[in-house]
Amino acid sequence: MNASMLFIPFVVMLTPVAILLIFLRYRSELTKERYRTLLQLAEKGVDLPHDLLVQPHAADADRRRALVLVSGGLGLIAMFLALPFELHNGQRIASLWGLGLLPLMTGLGYFASWWLNRRDAIRG
Repeated sequence: MNASMLFIPFVVMLTPVAILLIFLRYRSELTKERYRTLLQLAEKGVDLPHDLLVQPHAADADRRRALVLVSGGLGLIAMFLALPFELHNGQRIASLWGLGLLPLMTGLGYFASWWLNRRDAIRG
């Protein structure tokens, strides 16, 4: 098999992984910088408000995560179904569409969590 025929699927498969690693590194650096700032303030003797010590949490974070994961899962399913390539044993890459079910179902779980939390907040 020609090496150039393997390059495109390899790049397509590794692109989401690279994006995820870049995002995780960014979040890690952001957290480290936040803690450095808190440490500098504490060394100066400044009273730290409680709001600075807890991690910021967006009110609709579960809904946002759900939308991203459901969209990503549907995108993976569509990508695998649209790719015309075949594996070395003759099986089509389109048969891997089920890999998109993991983020899709995780996103649906986040939707359920968001909906239940919102419902509890309205009642309580």
